[in-house]
Amino acid sequence: MPVGYLISVLLVGSVTLLAIRPVYRPEPLGLASFLLTLLINEVPIAGLYLLLPATALAFAQGDIGTPGGWAVFGLALLVVLGLAVIARRTMLAGPAVERALAEGLGAGWRSETDPALRAGLRRGLPLGRILFLPFVTRRRDVTHVKNLSYGDAGKRNLLDVYHHRSRPSGGPILIHLHGGHYSMGRKDSQALPLIYRLASQGWVCISANYRLRPAVRHPEHLVDYKRVIAWAREHAEEYGADPAMIFASGTSAGGHMASIAGLTADDPDLQPGFEDVDTSVAGVIILNGYLGRYFGQGPESSPLGHVRPDAPPYLIAHGDHDSLVSPDVNRPFVEGLRRVSRSPVVYAELPGAQHGFDLYHSVRFETLINGIEAFAAWVRTGRARPRPGGRGSPAGHEVTRRTAR
Repeated sequence: MPVGYLISVLLVGSVTLLAIRPVYRPEPLGLASFLLTLLINEVPIAGLYLLLPATALAFAQGDIGTPGGWAVFGLALLVVLGLAVIARRTMLAGPAVERALAEGLGAGWRSETDPALRAGLRRGLPLGRILFLPFVTRRRDVTHVKNLSYGDAGKRNLLDVYHHRSRPSGGPILIHLHGGHYSMGRKDSQALPLIYRLASQGWVCISANYRLRPAVRHPEHLVDYKRVIAWAREHAEEYGADPAMIFASGTSAGGHMASIAGLTADDPDLQPGFEDVDTSVAGVIILNGYLGRYFGQGPESSPLGHVRPDAPPYLIAHGDHDSLVSPDVNRPFVEGLRRVSRSPVVYAELPGAQHGFDLYHSVRFETLINGIEAFAAWVRTGRARPRPGGRGSPAGHEVTRRTAR
């Protein structure tokens, strides 16, 4: 029995099985399920890259010639089949994103998008990066400006700016804040494939640190988010941006902040010392966000407590296999915002996706990036402004919305 080969196959196989059938409860097991499958669930070919050398070595050493060796090899083939199942699920992101855009923006959303913006949308996927460089996020055509101060909280109030090296003028702005249960994490760690892709297309992207628990609590984190918006209004034009076209974004806890920031523009209670600054945004993009109440606080700590008719357009993407934040937590906000808002709410529930799907160049996330670019182009066209009596659909179109499951 080739013990070393067996250990390799069992390790990859266990993680593969856990990715296919994650554990949700109790909470420590849900966290373990997320951490163990973080890579293979998004980049299943990585599992194959781990199995192939071990299999080749087993054949080279003659370990496969025994009955036990052939049994381990058969088990390896079953693991490969499991990896294929995961890969197949990542490909379901395409139909899910297209369906979400059509239901949120209307069936004719592509034809209603400005032709020049529509022409710049990416239709395919960067297969070379996905297959061979899933962890490499940097791009030669993007400049990364690090550690600019936007507040007085030291390193927790630093931000990074990403922009195209040619520094074209008039680009939209993406502000992204990281997740980490409000108690950990840092800028330049999450959603980097999205940030670098948009920056390469002329956007100015901002990724920021913010004050963490237990030093502060809600709404101090949110105040930091609004300080970043204020900084962008004042400084982003220096990097080639249009300060009037800001998209708020965030991952996990950052998505919680972004969702509330989009609904509390110019609220003086959340802008101490900069009450007169315009903190409105053109749109909100939430990646595997948490959209419930903040650690048991009141309804004002939840985005659902701030829904309003003049909310900006929202795009919310969440995994239906998320073992840290169940989709059941977020669906009430999606439905509540849809009932009240006159702007579109695009909700994409991604088949097989876990928490943290925004870390790598994967089929799933690159497909979603294409959808985010399309959503932003539609918003930039100007058809997403709130209209009296509307429900987020473009003029002349009736939108059939998906009922959250």
